[in-house]
Amino acid sequence: MLLLEAQDIIYEVDGKEIINVENLKISKGDCIGVVGKNGSGKTSLVHILTGIQKDYDGRVQSMASVELMPQIKQINTTQSGGEITQQFINEVLARKKQILFADEPTTNLDKEHIESLENHLKRWTGAVVIVSHDRAFLDSLCNKIWEVESGKVTNYQGNYSAYQQQKELEIQKQQDDYMQYVTKKRQLENALELKKKKAQRATKSPKKKTDSDAIQMGSAPYFAKKQKKLEKTANAIKTRIDKLETVEKVRENPPLNMNIINEEMLGKRAIIRIEDLEGEINNRFLWNNTTFQIRAGDKVAIIGRNGVGKTTFLKKILSRESGIEVSKSVKIGYFSQNLDILENEKSILENITISSSQEVSLIRTVLARLHFFQDDVYKKVNVLSGGERVKVAFAKIFLSDINTLILDEPTYFLDIIAVEALESLLMEYRGTILFVSHDRRFIEKVADNIIAIEDQEMKLFRGGYQAYINYQPRILDTLEQELMVLETKLTDVLSRLSIDSTPELEKEFQEIVKEKKALLNRGEL
Repeated sequence: MLLLEAQDIIYEVDGKEIINVENLKISKGDCIGVVGKNGSGKTSLVHILTGIQKDYDGRVQSMASVELMPQIKQINTTQSGGEITQQFINEVLARKKQILFADEPTTNLDKEHIESLENHLKRWTGAVVIVSHDRAFLDSLCNKIWEVESGKVTNYQGNYSAYQQQKELEIQKQQDDYMQYVTKKRQLENALELKKKKAQRATKSPKKKTDSDAIQMGSAPYFAKKQKKLEKTANAIKTRIDKLETVEKVRENPPLNMNIINEEMLGKRAIIRIEDLEGEINNRFLWNNTTFQIRAGDKVAIIGRNGVGKTTFLKKILSRESGIEVSKSVKIGYFSQNLDILENEKSILENITISSSQEVSLIRTVLARLHFFQDDVYKKVNVLSGGERVKVAFAKIFLSDINTLILDEPTYFLDIIAVEALESLLMEYRGTILFVSHDRRFIEKVADNIIAIEDQEMKLFRGGYQAYINYQPRILDTLEQELMVLETKLTDVLSRLSIDSTPELEKEFQEIVKEKKALLNRGEL
């Protein structure tokens, strides 16, 4: 059942075309994800389809009741962003309109509230159109994807992962077409060069002549005629080259060959030691005493509901509070949404080079990975969009002289393309990463360890996000429990040895090893 149709939509701002759409349809049962770069026109498209924006050419015919859930940006002093967003969502869902448009509905929501919203929308009986950069959310709900790029809207069947697969096939086809184009062009260029050389030789009389040559080459007009014929063939080849349809080479990510300070010295040793750390801030209790270690090279996601103390934990590490010991070899770079680290009158490149000892070629590689190409790096910060400034701030910290990254909600304000670029850089980074995020796909891609704060308990899980989600604890026998206690003690002593080696610690280490060996021998009896 058709609920809405848009035809021949053209929308311009100050003479610049923002949206140019021939035909779009929304039917009952559709759940459509709208994706594209920030500034590509996603919100403008939604405003046209919902009737908020009326200054456009074309026609939108709606046969259904429409509701728009705008992006929640205002946060007052008494409610958190998550509380405001959730309250607004509840009110919108209660009205049960036939078409629901939602602009970044997961902003400020934690994992539990995002999953609750997913369940509500799965039961929606009309149609839903969602603008979102949350790929797991789009995968869970959508059966269509609208990609907005350069004002055009392309329709893809399936969820976000299916859309990605189709895009990869398009990229592969472009790569194949490019290789065919290069091969054909090279063949024609070689043939052209050969004809040109033959044309040049045609004006010269050969040293050795056969009788037939002597008859045919008896006069200059013969050579001129032969040269003219060869030149005509050469011109025909040149015309074919000029008429070849140019195929652009697929842009590939350059490798990230980055120097990490003290990388060899740190190895995989414990570099941050948490011992009996209690979570409390402003007389508010967050979590019970906890003990664990973070090793060099670990990529750790800190997860939990809003308000459980994730950011508080990061700040405790940064301030080296009691119960936290950090190796002297650790150099931390901290990223938050505070962009005060950028100098507005300086260029992107200047902002980064001033605090980085990395080669300019590497800096430009990282900026290219974040989609700042060629002369883009000379733009001043004061002309950049909010999302672009976030990327520059991240690049400045990422490329500074550090070996440990602490990131607080790094994907906020970024579109999907920027999130995936950030993701790829962090996956290749050889230093240590601790980050807070509610983006499930981002966590799944980047993290190899999880710190979960739940029910006022903070625990470290050795493994990725999916392993954490699927983990089922088993009951240990007495021997296994004793061995686990010893392993914990051993890890603790090793971490302290890596930070400050003393004879007492070495003696304790040897005693634990001896006790563990005895337990293992007992288990073999």
